[in-house]
Amino acid sequence: MLTRLKFLTAGESHGRGLLGIVDGIPAGLEVAEDYIGVQLARRQMGHGRGGRMKIEKDRAEIWCGVRYGQTLGAPIGLIVRNKDWENWTRHMSVSPVDDEIKKVTLPRPGHADLAGVQKYGFDDIRNVLERSSARETTMRVALGSVCRKFIEDLGIQVASRVIQIHDVKDDSEIPDGIAPNELSQTADASPVRCLDKKTEAGMIKTIDEAKAAGDSVGGIFQVIATGLPYGLGSPMQWDRKLQARITAMMMSVNAFKGIEIGGGAEGAEKLGSEVHDEIGWDGKNYTRHSNNAGGIEGGMSNAQPIVLRMAMKPIATLIKPLRSVDIETKEAKEAHKERTDSCAVPAASIIAESMLCFVLADALLEKFGGDSMEQLKAHMKATAKY
Repeated sequence: MLTRLKFLTAGESHGRGLLGIVDGIPAGLEVAEDYIGVQLARRQMGHGRGGRMKIEKDRAEIWCGVRYGQTLGAPIGLIVRNKDWENWTRHMSVSPVDDEIKKVTLPRPGHADLAGVQKYGFDDIRNVLERSSARETTMRVALGSVCRKFIEDLGIQVASRVIQIHDVKDDSEIPDGIAPNELSQTADASPVRCLDKKTEAGMIKTIDEAKAAGDSVGGIFQVIATGLPYGLGSPMQWDRKLQARITAMMMSVNAFKGIEIGGGAEGAEKLGSEVHDEIGWDGKNYTRHSNNAGGIEGGMSNAQPIVLRMAMKPIATLIKPLRSVDIETKEAKEAHKERTDSCAVPAASIIAESMLCFVLADALLEKFGGDSMEQLKAHMKATAKY
């Protein structure tokens, strides 16, 4: 549901690497591999990550679309090489191999395994699981970092924090006056990206208990964006509404199972007079006495912070596998085991930040336009309302 930007990713979890292209970024945006690397490092953080993160030290190489540190207005190509590829050269060879490679025939409940082999007619689940792996989100974060740099140059910041792991909840509010970048720094200092230290300890304990039991846990995280003008998105068609575009992008991520905007489901239990955000005037700008709408009204940004809550299910690959059926013999057996995380909620919050950056960058280009950053900034200066 992007209208001005396009992006594609390619690559398998244990293949040579991941490829990505983002098209539509104006000329003149300063972007560097080190900037992208900061976001990739954030994605690899978090208590409960598995052995793969000890192998990979993800770094994106800018392959094209940038010259002398600035975008050219051309498609931007990135590559992230998989260090683990050296251990998988036979299993993931592009060319046929002489020796027989053992097939994966035990689908994991909750994963793409069974539906994938049924859809494509494969007799080896690895043909599905390699692409459906969350390893693909590495490239989403890399490409999303270009979009992040784009919106940051326009005064917009995006951040996140974890507010629940399994049944352990952080009910604390975001401190007043804290900027998103500062919020991210505070959250990143926690191994579970939680602001409350007491709750952090409970989350870590829950993750450790799940890991010891061969299980996994999910959770909930909050994503916010500030500095937006009025009118990103549109009420005129279903696919131009900002909340629809955000939801589509977020729900494309592995294991994301729910999204709330602003007050979300809690609003269903309240009266209209308790939910809708009253309007004020400070002598210069319109103000709001609350932000239950989460920064979006009528399919458009309303110059208030965008506030999202995302729910992530527990990871489907378990050390203590669930019951399954062998697709070759039809015998009842335990599901296939792969190297896995016991919790990836902290990492998922970083991925969600990148997804929001895609949508906001696209909506800004749709509303204000411009072939270069200079043109875009001039258009915003002349017409943007805050």
